Amino acid sequence: MSASTDLLIEVRGLQHTYLPRTPLETQSLFGVDLRVHAGESVGIIGPTGSGKSTLLQHLNGLLRPQQGGVWVEGVSLADPQADVRSVRQKVGLVFQNPEDQLFERYAGDDVAFGPRNLGLPPAQVRERVRQAMQAVGLPLDFKDRLTLELSQGQRRRLALAGVLALAPRVLVLDEPTAGLDPQGRQELLHALCAWRSHDGRAIVLASHNMEDVAELADRVYVLVAGRIVLSGPPRQVFAQPELLGSDGLGLPAPTQALQELRRLGYPVSAEVLTVQEAAAQIEALFHA
Repeated sequence: MSASTDLLIEVRGLQHTYLPRTPLETQSLFGVDLRVHAGESVGIIGPTGSGKSTLLQHLNGLLRPQQGGVWVEGVSLADPQADVRSVRQKVGLVFQNPEDQLFERYAGDDVAFGPRNLGLPPAQVRERVRQAMQAVGLPLDFKDRLTLELSQGQRRRLALAGVLALAPRVLVLDEPTAGLDPQGRQELLHALCAWRSHDGRAIVLASHNMEDVAELADRVYVLVAGRIVLSGPPRQVFAQPELLGSDGLGLPAPTQALQELRRLGYPVSAEVLTVQEAAAQIEALFHA
């Protein structure tokens, strides 16, 4: 593994096959390389069936490397003696639609479940619950609310708080905004950005929503049929619409809109990622 002190996760040559040595054998990953450094957000995009979820499940030891390797802060997850429990405290994995996994009656009890299982004293559990709910933008008095009474967006943030209460250093998210309305999406993205801004934390985000990736990611990996076909900063990756289109992937809506304006002859830059950047370009047209 690299000697870089800020390298939190390294994936090298990772391969994975489901149901090996059976008639249903299917290879999902083919020699994937990926790095996650402290303080950054890494986006993973790819069509359905590309292996994104399989890759994510390797990052905290839910799946162990068959070939190649995964290291979390220097710990090899291919090592049978690796302390996977410790790794899962460092790398929190949030599945798609995590609100469906809420099972406690009261919101605060659901957030407290993980810290209690770690054997933390009650005062520390309460502090973890307070910090986690604050991090996702839920008032502390929500701890006494019935989970079934919360909106979908609130339940999504509550499920995220349950993972954050374990105090991970890396947060791994699978389609975090799927099914949310625009307000719920913005609230969740804001909470994620605020959480990442502290203490050298990192986020790994797999999503079909190009706007989410454009807004959050510092680096993007494009995963197609189990292989990384492109990687780099978002502006560099989304500047290749032909390549992305050939793999069934789109562009962030602001990028697509500005590229269409440019195609029609308007003097705008197509290298935009956010609504704010696109609005500034369009406004400039009226003041040219």
